[in-house]
Amino acid sequence: MEVTVKPGKRLTKLVFRFGRINWENAMAKQYELEKDERVWRIFLNGYAKNGFVIFDEETLPREELLKKLSDLEPEITGEETVTVGELIESSYSWNNLLGRMES
Repeated sequence: MEVTVKPGKRLTKLVFRFGRINWENAMAKQYELEKDERVWRIFLNGYAKNGFVIFDEETLPREELLKKLSDLEPEITGEETVTVGELIESSYSWNNLLGRMES
């Protein structure tokens, strides 16, 4: 089955601080959420007690995501909207190199 996603599709990025997290449960929770196709990008840092999740809020309601993270005691510290195109472009390793060369 082929799925087509438009580059302009909007995704939600939530930035978190966690009250109860360590490297072990951060890795386990990150792996669990990475398997969910509604989550586009995730990074949980058990040492710094922070992280972010980029997800499709049309298919994964925010409340459901927060419930999945509840054992880590999440606090939302930031929120933004990104498009699929912006997410893909920011993932290119050469993109980071070009930005440094131009400045």
